[in-house]
Amino acid sequence: MRALIATFCLPLLAACSNEAREPTVAGRWYTASQVEAGEPLFRQYCATCHGEDGSATPDWRRLDANGNYPPPPLNGSAHTWHHPLDVLDATIVQGGAPFGGQMPAFGSALDADDRLAIIAYLQHWWPDDIYGKWREIDERSR
Repeated sequence: MRALIATFCLPLLAACSNEAREPTVAGRWYTASQVEAGEPLFRQYCATCHGEDGSATPDWRRLDANGNYPPPPLNGSAHTWHHPLDVLDATIVQGGAPFGGQMPAFGSALDADDRLAIIAYLQHWWPDDIYGKWREIDERSR
């Protein structure tokens, strides 16, 4: 029985513990695996409105014909970096309505890991100076 455990279970446990110890991307909270996992989720749930590269619409600060603001860029060139991680997550869960926006809620479609992967993916576009400012905001919010 011990041989069976050693043969099959220990390699699985080692693989799990190696995943848990994956280093974060230099200076960031997330791992490369999270960024990789976030890309297809971003493309599926976010890119239609926010753009494939997170650049959104050119006039995102101007009200549209319906009196709504278009989706903002998520690539670090707009206000997204002003919001701590819990607010970014809540926006994905609840959608934009609680914040005066039009974004649909994805709380029933995306679990916590998926949402963090999407946030990691969009933050991978952020220049270090913008990410540093965001990190200060995020740390103050805790």
